[in-house]
Amino acid sequence: MGRWTNAGLAAVLALGSASLGIAQSTSPFAGLSGLFGNSDPAEGTPVRLDFRIHGDDGELETRLRNASLLTAALRDRRFTGQDLLAAARADYARLLGNLYDEGYYDAVIDITLDGGEAAQVAPLDAPDTISQVIVSVRPGTRFTFSRAGIAPVAPGTDLPEGYRAGEIAGTGVIRDAARSAVTGWRQQGHAKAETGDTDIVADHLRYSVDSRIAMAPGPVVTFGRMHVTGLDRLREKRLREIAGFPERHQFDPDFLEAVRDRLRRSGVFSAVTLEEADALGPGNSMDVALTVVENRPRRIGAGIEASNTDGVALSGYWLHRNLWGGAERFRIDARVSDIGSGTSDSDQSLSFRLDRPATFHRDLTAYLAAGVERLREEDYDSNVAFVRAGVDYYRSDTLSGGVGVEYRYQEVTDDTGTTEFQTVSLPLTGIWDRRDSETDPKQGFWMSAELAPFAGLDTTTGSGVRGVLEGRAYRSFGAEERLTFAGRARLGTVTGPEIIETPRDYLFYSGGGGTVRGQPFESLGVEVIPGPNGPIRTGGMSLAVVNAEARFQVREKIGVVGFADYGKVWEEGGFGGGSGWHAGAGLGVRYLTPIGPIRLDVAGPVGGEPDTGDGVQVYLGIGQAF
Repeated sequence: MGRWTNAGLAAVLALGSASLGIAQSTSPFAGLSGLFGNSDPAEGTPVRLDFRIHGDDGELETRLRNASLLTAALRDRRFTGQDLLAAARADYARLLGNLYDEGYYDAVIDITLDGGEAAQVAPLDAPDTISQVIVSVRPGTRFTFSRAGIAPVAPGTDLPEGYRAGEIAGTGVIRDAARSAVTGWRQQGHAKAETGDTDIVADHLRYSVDSRIAMAPGPVVTFGRMHVTGLDRLREKRLREIAGFPERHQFDPDFLEAVRDRLRRSGVFSAVTLEEADALGPGNSMDVALTVVENRPRRIGAGIEASNTDGVALSGYWLHRNLWGGAERFRIDARVSDIGSGTSDSDQSLSFRLDRPATFHRDLTAYLAAGVERLREEDYDSNVAFVRAGVDYYRSDTLSGGVGVEYRYQEVTDDTGTTEFQTVSLPLTGIWDRRDSETDPKQGFWMSAELAPFAGLDTTTGSGVRGVLEGRAYRSFGAEERLTFAGRARLGTVTGPEIIETPRDYLFYSGGGGTVRGQPFESLGVEVIPGPNGPIRTGGMSLAVVNAEARFQVREKIGVVGFADYGKVWEEGGFGGGSGWHAGAGLGVRYLTPIGPIRLDVAGPVGGEPDTGDGVQVYLGIGQAF
């Protein structure tokens, strides 16, 4: 039998690697490790690495290969005898820790370097070269829990399902159970909860583990003072308003995470660290130390997109953080598109936005925005100016929304002459973001809703509501999530006015990189507005777009994509009246960079209105298509 007490459990909870000085057969509780890599050695290396896992179905070998430092050394092309000996000696503990996580407590590990056991070679006696490395593992029998006890447990604590009698007794599940119990007590206000007396006994005759963990919740804690260091330009009063530190409230770790989120979201800081005091103060209060590092106040950025039919689009921005010492954020955006498109002149836009976090409430950001836009499309010209004020609400990193008021002026020139539109609207937005990554999501979903009641002013008689709903979903498969299926659906409609009374930039088009790839930009609309030479093509009152992608990661930085897109536009609000549709499909390549994947898509039309598809379309940009 092997017995663990408090010290043994501390080893189980650790996430480091232990060092073993063992020649051949490893002792059951000599070391633990929960760290492992994720790659295979490079092919064609001068060293042969042979893993032999006796009685394994393949899954254990994959895990041990990924955990092995020998694997990492060959992948990084480190072939010297000293490098391989150091990796081999460290692998005893590393592999053993992974075997413990899987419930193997009587494993035997042999690592030989050209036939000699690595553990028997002194660190300074490494051979100059090594041609063959053999890792031989006899896992033995997996142990199961004869008892899995942990008490007391806070109400609502979600313990791992595997921590129960009869389940595999891996150290990982013991570690997770202890952490879950500590977390449960902390969420009930017991900030200093920890494990108390423990008794974990491994019975090598019955291949079982008797695990009993006692918890020491400690007292209910309240938040004390927050001590701030690292400020430079930002005023401390404004920092405290933004952070919303819950002084004198009962401790809750979610409150601390909310403080971190608010400070990071402000954009002022490059680093935010919150550290709980080791000792409690009077009345079981606990102070918190906040350390921040401020970002540089100014930032510039630029982007480029290209299409063989729509031409080149250039964009750039200038950002000033902490404009007046109160975390104000001022941003200027400029964009020029359709450069060299061949079907229309270039379009230009310029916009300004000023944000102030923690206005009226710690989770509200007030903003003021204004901009102008000049569009020179194939069928019409448009000049737009707008001014908007509002507030954005950040419930969490995954849930946000906003409300504002906007005045918008648009002047449209087409075959019917020049028409002016003036509207005032109340835009409402909401976003629910559960993606695992913003730039290259592999799991989760993203949903957004926009609703904008508007009223016409002066000669603009049309009033109504414009709404847009969009959803995206991502699902990946495989141990390394190399295959990802991604889908997007977008619905939009304008109800209330007639199409001739509706501002042109409220209408919907389909075609191009943002809707249906393979079809020219905004090539699908409707022809219902009468003109001197027949109906004039314009956007529709309703839109539906569906996109589907299959993404496969070929190598670490290179991926390929197959996609199909479909779009439909209706003449009337509520998806009524006459309609037209088109579709496109194609292939793409992705090259991963620190700022997101570089995207190259080649697509063509596959169906729909015959006059909307004209040859192959090529798209180049940064970031996934959605």
